[in-house]
Amino acid sequence: MASNENAPTGAANGNGNAAQQPSLNVLAQYVKDLSFESPGAPNSLRGRDKAPGIAINVNVNANPLSDKQFDVNLTLNAKASFDQEVLFNVELVYGGVFNISGFPQEHMLPILFIECPRLLFPFARQIIAEATRNGGFPPLMLDPIDFAQMFQQKLAEDQAAASKVQVS
Repeated sequence: MASNENAPTGAANGNGNAAQQPSLNVLAQYVKDLSFESPGAPNSLRGRDKAPGIAINVNVNANPLSDKQFDVNLTLNAKASFDQEVLFNVELVYGGVFNISGFPQEHMLPILFIECPRLLFPFARQIIAEATRNGGFPPLMLDPIDFAQMFQQKLAEDQAAASKVQVS
């Protein structure tokens, strides 16, 4: 029997059906919520001899819109403070609508919680940088986020919580 290794992508399989290639497409990106607060302005804008402390929180949520379309939201919170004074607090919920097809079911959670936010992050990072710059501060350039590690940590936490429930 002849080999079909050189068949074009999407070529018919032995049953005459076209093999579906996995695809991940961004259909839309949007700002769902953006908040910037500088409660001490203009005093909070004065120069300081040392850098403020900055606390950053990241969260990812995904909701199905249909069997192949998903709404993924990346939430970023950054709070800068110096001593007890809050210099600024910025919150962004940045979303994307993704069309995901052709992947095995066991790959869906990693795609939704690792790959989709990885695609959204550079745009969200730029919005945060612009918001802090427009607020009178140097632009806050967030370091890259390891969404794979975040996902693994969340799975471990969920498993630990599930085992505690079973023991109780």
